[in-house]
Amino acid sequence: MIEQVDVLVVGGGINGAGIARDAAGRGMSVVLCERDDLASHTSSASTKLIHGGLRYLEQFEFALVGKALAEREVLLRAAPHIIWPLRFVLPHQPHLRPAWMIRIGLFLYDHLGRGRRTLPGSRRIRFSKHVAGEPLRDEFHVGFVYSDAWVQDARLVVLNAMDASRRGAEILTHTRCISAKRDGTEWIVELESEKEGRRTIRARALVNATGPWASSFLDDVAHVKHDHALRLIKGSHIVVPKLFEHRYAYIFQQPDRRIVFAIPYERDFTLIGTTDIEYRADPAHPAIDAEETSYLCEAANRYFKRSLAPADVVWSYSGVRPLLEDKSGNASEVTRDYHIELDQNGPPLLNVFGGKLTTYRKLSEEAVDLLGPALGNPQPAWTGTGHALPGGGEFDIDALLADVRADRPWLPEDLAWRLVHSYGTHARDLLGEASGLEALGPHFGGGLYRAEVDYLVRHEWATQVEDILWRRSKLGLRLVPAEVERLARYLDEKKIATSA
Repeated sequence: MIEQVDVLVVGGGINGAGIARDAAGRGMSVVLCERDDLASHTSSASTKLIHGGLRYLEQFEFALVGKALAEREVLLRAAPHIIWPLRFVLPHQPHLRPAWMIRIGLFLYDHLGRGRRTLPGSRRIRFSKHVAGEPLRDEFHVGFVYSDAWVQDARLVVLNAMDASRRGAEILTHTRCISAKRDGTEWIVELESEKEGRRTIRARALVNATGPWASSFLDDVAHVKHDHALRLIKGSHIVVPKLFEHRYAYIFQQPDRRIVFAIPYERDFTLIGTTDIEYRADPAHPAIDAEETSYLCEAANRYFKRSLAPADVVWSYSGVRPLLEDKSGNASEVTRDYHIELDQNGPPLLNVFGGKLTTYRKLSEEAVDLLGPALGNPQPAWTGTGHALPGGGEFDIDALLADVRADRPWLPEDLAWRLVHSYGTHARDLLGEASGLEALGPHFGGGLYRAEVDYLVRHEWATQVEDILWRRSKLGLRLVPAEVERLARYLDEKKIATSA
């Protein structure tokens, strides 16, 4: 039997999940397929920021920065459990950028995108009188502080997929699109699942949201001619034991004029990144190299009193950004803006090239604005106001945490904090009627109990250890090998029980 849908989205990163959510919310029948796990590539390998991109002002990307800053406000309201404000400290080095230039940039940053609204503005600080000065080397005396936001990037993807599913979309992970061809007014698409084998779908429109594979998808799967080239840029990050106790993040200027962030991470660590390097290998398997690790350690050592060495790194990750080729000579100067193209030489094909995490919702809205008329769907855009992501909404996250702890005084503070900041109001669903830790089932380590694993398998498409420990959470930083193996055995047992 051949199934028929309005829209088939190929790619389970942030753009694919966002487009699926938007289209489903406008009443379209939607299937999304992803050959691996949701957010298994670029969308889980970001610097974890919802930001305008302060450094893009130097490249005169005012429209992109303004759009991203406006989106920052929308996303803070939609998902306060996984996105929260973060203050950034920029130590001043006069020989890199003069103070007047930084002040002008921060003034623009405060006021682009319809203004700050909820976040405090930028200001100059003296490190002798500010907590952010304590870990810095003595040569730094003044700096600037400004606002942006932090996000659990892979969870943002999952929440969009959950909302799409709630609105009728079918989400297929570990399902590869092996062929797509136009046939009259529809696409005939062949999917291949690791679990269920081959499946044929007829779709009125096809969305290519395959990220680093956007060009190769057109060449090798859809066999559609195009003239767009992607420039693949590898960005790598390192994680080290925390370098400071306060809750501020840092943005460091480098002699090569690149920017490196040092960000509080998972309460006990510091995240340092990123690099910008041309990448020509397989986008599925990027990895940090020794030169990048040394670069990031040296970047931190220019500013912090405490010296870092590669041996201090407890984890690292790399992602490949699929940026639209704009002939920039420097990899860090390639535009982070996106390009959406609707090909109507037959049934519609919508291609997504480039983009950044912060602007995914706007990209998705613009994509479905194009698809709607092509499919005879007049429904207006809807994701911009009043529609929270699952577990989110316009509430005070600290008040929610206090309520959860008041209802369950047996819940350890660290565990309660993590559950609320991962699941929001859905933390109550995960905990259910449990009256003590023992009711959550066996403990796998690091605060991960069976109840949470079962929730992730049942509601969030988690099937493998990596899905749980490195995308739905970052508990891989805390579990020892024996605990990881115990979790793997449990997941294997669940798979066997499900298929029996």
